[in-house]
Amino acid sequence: MTSKGHKKHTALVRPAMGNWGRNEWAIVGAPCGDIKTLAEKIIAALSGKYAMAYVDAEHNDEQTAVSPRLNNGAVLEYIDADEAQNISLNSEVNPFAKRKLLGDCDVVLLNGNHHQGQQQIVVIDSRKKESLRKRLDQLTAVKLFLLADGETEPFDFIKEAIADWQQIPVFKLSETEQIVNLINNSLQTKAPVLNGLVLAGGKSERMGADKSAINWHGREQQYYMADLLKPYCQDVFISCRDEQKAGIDPNYQTLTDTFTGLGPYGAILSAFRQQPDSAWLVVACDLPLLDRPTLDELIASRSTKHVATTFVSPHDGFPEPLITIWEPKSYAELLSFLGQGYSCPRKVLINTHTHVINPSFPESLTNVNTPEELEKVKTILQQKNITA
Repeated sequence: MTSKGHKKHTALVRPAMGNWGRNEWAIVGAPCGDIKTLAEKIIAALSGKYAMAYVDAEHNDEQTAVSPRLNNGAVLEYIDADEAQNISLNSEVNPFAKRKLLGDCDVVLLNGNHHQGQQQIVVIDSRKKESLRKRLDQLTAVKLFLLADGETEPFDFIKEAIADWQQIPVFKLSETEQIVNLINNSLQTKAPVLNGLVLAGGKSERMGADKSAINWHGREQQYYMADLLKPYCQDVFISCRDEQKAGIDPNYQTLTDTFTGLGPYGAILSAFRQQPDSAWLVVACDLPLLDRPTLDELIASRSTKHVATTFVSPHDGFPEPLITIWEPKSYAELLSFLGQGYSCPRKVLINTHTHVINPSFPESLTNVNTPEELEKVKTILQQKNITA
C-alpha cells in the first residue's frame, strides 16, 4: 500500500514506439505471399535511405517460408555464414524484446494478417475478404488502400467502419512507385527534429580554468557555441552540472546532467532522457575553431539511417564523438553500452552503424584542453584575424 499522492515510478518521457519500432506499416488484406512480395519491393526501393525490417510469421509454403524453428533446445541460435548472418529465437518475444530487436530500424513492415502495426495499408482482395472483416478492430490508422486485380473500390464493411475512407489514397496493388513515394513522403514529414547540445559541464581540470567561459570570439565560449548552432537546430541547450545552472545567462536554455559522473556520455543520455524522439547535434565547448562551413558539411551529410553522423578525427583517425549528430535510435545503443560497463561515446560510434565522413576543414576540429594548446590556438586565431 502506498500513501496518497505517492508515485511509485519516475515519470519518464517515452520514445514514440509501436510494438516493433518507431514507424510501423502493417500490410493487411492480401494473401501472405503477395504481402511479402510487396514488402520486398518497398524495401528494395527505400533501404538505401532508411534502415528497414520485415516482420512475418512462419509459413509452410516455400514462397513465404521463414527460418525454421530451433530443434536443439537453445533459446537463441546464431549462425555466421560466408555471406550472411542468421539469428533464430526460440523464446517468447514480448513487446519490450521486439522493440529491442528492431529499435535501430527506421521502418518496420509487417504482415498485417499476423501482426498489428501503428499504421495500415489495406489491400482490397476478395480472396481475403472475410479474413479482413475479422480484423476491422486493427484498422486504427489506415494510410492507403490498394486494389488487387479485378477490384474497383473498398468493401462496404470497410466504408462503414472507417468514417474518412474517401480521404484515404487508393492505388492499384501493382503501382509500386506510387506506394513507395507515399511511404517515403510520410517518413520525411516524421524525420526527427534536430536539437543542439553544447557540452559545458566538464570540470576543465587539465586546463586549470573553466573552458566554457574562455572568451575566444568576443563572448564566453559556451554562448558563442550555442549561437553557432541556432541556425541548424530547433532548440539549443547548454549542458551543465546542476550547480552551474544558476550562473548561466537565462537567455540560454540549459539541460542539467541527470546521468551524473559519466562526463559527455551522461550529458548525451540526459538530453535523450528529456527528448527521446529528437536528434541531438552535440558539440564540445572546447572547439574554438569550429565554424559554419564545418557544421554545414556535417548537416548536409546527416544520415538518419545510421545511429549517428560524425567526422573522422584528423588527430587519430577514429570517429569524433564530440561534434556528432546522434539520432534518436542511438539512445538505446548508449544505454546498452552503459549496461555493459562502457561510458565512452567513441566506443559506441566505432561499434555501431555510424556514418563517418572526412572533414574538409580538419583544423576546425581542434580541441583545447591544456594551457599549451590554448596558446597555439590563440596564435591561429590571431593569424586568421590579420588575414581577414
